[in-house]
Amino acid sequence: MNSMSNITITNHPLIQHKLSILRDKNTASKEFRALISEIAMLMCYEATRDLELKEVDVETPIATAHVKKLSGKKLAIIPILRAGLGMVDGMTALIPSARVGHIGLYRDPDTLQPVEYYCKLPHDIEERDVIVVDPMCATGGSAIDAIMMIKKRGPKNIKFVCTIAAPEGLKALQEAHPDVDIYCAAQDDCLNEHGYIVPGLGDAGDRIFGTK
Repeated sequence: MNSMSNITITNHPLIQHKLSILRDKNTASKEFRALISEIAMLMCYEATRDLELKEVDVETPIATAHVKKLSGKKLAIIPILRAGLGMVDGMTALIPSARVGHIGLYRDPDTLQPVEYYCKLPHDIEERDVIVVDPMCATGGSAIDAIMMIKKRGPKNIKFVCTIAAPEGLKALQEAHPDVDIYCAAQDDCLNEHGYIVPGLGDAGDRIFGTK
């Protein structure tokens, strides 16, 4: 795991192996969906390392055990639609008590700027730590805008988790939200003239849902 200020690139062998299959253009949608979910679960494991614990006693069949439990922190997972949906099941498998909100943004093909079309967040989001998820961080625009929308609701803390990021997107996101910790599985080379990550994995939404 390599950390750069508030950016963490996870280099776990299982994540990197699954990522190699994810990138392959011959990987079908069914396997792609499963891999996105599995990678999200492993990324969630990394992103929740700092959750606070409290000491409690439980009775085992043998004796009293002094153990640690999560200290009651409330979490919310907010996928950026539509590709972010592919990451939700893997994360809620680890954190079943987390609430799930949704933010809908699409990228204008001419300006490459994000356009908002939907926002539905947990009613008590100000009491929660938020993890925003999107498989790709290309220009960073969608993540920047989604986090800005969430910040207006006053959550306790925000993290951003993605699978693949371009240097341009990471830089823009870091500059716009220096207080947000960023986790990604790989930093790729660059963006091409169409705003796609190179070498990337294509359009994550199309590959998850089998659309073109």
